[in-house]
Amino acid sequence: MAQKPSIPKGTRDFSPQELAKRNYIFDIIKNQFQLFGFQPIETPSFENSDTLLGKYGDEGDRLIFKILNSGDFISKVDDVTYSSKNSSSIGPKITEKALRYDLTVPFARYVVMHQNEIDFPFKRYQIQPVWRADRPQKGRFREFYQCDADIVGANSLLQEVELIQLYDGVFTELGLKGTTIKINNRKVLSGIAEVIGAKHLLIDFTVALDKLDKIGEEKVKEEMLVKGISESAIAKASPLFSMSGTASEQLSQLESLLSDSEIGLAGVSELREILETVNELGLKSANLALDVTLARGLNYYTGAIFEVAVSEGVQMGSIGGGGRYDDLTGIFGLKDVSGVGISFGLDRIYLVLEELELFPKAIDQSLQVLCLNFGAKEGLAALKLISRLREQGIKADLYPSAVKVQKQFKYADKRNVPYVILLGEQELNDGNFILKNMTSGEQTFFSLNDDLTDLLN
Repeated sequence: MAQKPSIPKGTRDFSPQELAKRNYIFDIIKNQFQLFGFQPIETPSFENSDTLLGKYGDEGDRLIFKILNSGDFISKVDDVTYSSKNSSSIGPKITEKALRYDLTVPFARYVVMHQNEIDFPFKRYQIQPVWRADRPQKGRFREFYQCDADIVGANSLLQEVELIQLYDGVFTELGLKGTTIKINNRKVLSGIAEVIGAKHLLIDFTVALDKLDKIGEEKVKEEMLVKGISESAIAKASPLFSMSGTASEQLSQLESLLSDSEIGLAGVSELREILETVNELGLKSANLALDVTLARGLNYYTGAIFEVAVSEGVQMGSIGGGGRYDDLTGIFGLKDVSGVGISFGLDRIYLVLEELELFPKAIDQSLQVLCLNFGAKEGLAALKLISRLREQGIKADLYPSAVKVQKQFKYADKRNVPYVILLGEQELNDGNFILKNMTSGEQTFFSLNDDLTDLLN
């Protein structure tokens, strides 16, 4: 008995209908990228291991899919190393390449390798799949697409403003109104850790703080204690747990809390400039909100941090995120090249649009007209008609064989085809054809010599 086929956990097949919806999202995102002057690039699906490893922290490194060397790779491992059963020792000897974990680090590598060909500031967008050995769950897969836009070679905070506008433009066009673009600043988080005396525990402090809206104040404090942050330090940070008011009022509270931290005050100043500029320009449908507990990508973000949440009532994690990285290319030897970028979570956006029924009704309509097949002579005439329809940009096809008409109509129904053309022996002799509206049942006669420009109007 043949083995039942399967696919790896965390991966998916996509039907024509699903691909139509995904491409709808891709097209809107790509169009907005181009409207904002971003240029496309692509990088390989796999990179040298040393390009990726050590760039995402220990947890990120564990989620990187490594590719075994070709050939008899085990024979190249010496007996002592092999018998140690230590993956960190054996790994470099049997794998030299890995699937990319995201598009940001490969982009940094690209910039360094092509720096003499690039015109700075360089605005690039990239839409390609990435892979993570993560635990699959709703909205989280092991293979998924990222849609990134980055600007490198510019320090101006106007770049952050532009990326906020880009988010707003995409989500407005998708019909996802009321999304919230959360913003914070890594310098603010560093300043807070500094003033409470936990500078050496910045990552532990901010990772715990980031969970405030998920597990609550008490659980966050417990986690901080476990990580070695003292009760006195937590007490000093307590204003963060209940910060409220307008963005301007919260920034004033932060200024007071960070009065002794130069880096913290610099972060507050940057946030104020971004928020005030966006407020002056206005947004189409999104909301921009200060979130002092927001922490993401702390291994490379150095300034503004973004995260996008859908409107209330939809249970879904963030559908976008990004931030400012002042020296990401420095890891590959190109120092002092500042960058800022954002990413769109395609798969989560898809699930949200599906849940809210925001996809266009006829999005999966891959065929507008189906010509029924009544035989060889009629089929040839139908093919000539179809060629003319296609020249008008109408998606048309001929049923491949002259089977029962009922079966052909059933096929049209399943394909959700709105119009069917009947060109049988009688119609061919009379020099005309019948166009049938599959929704209303209305039938209209047309001459084979008619102009087909407005056929479906």
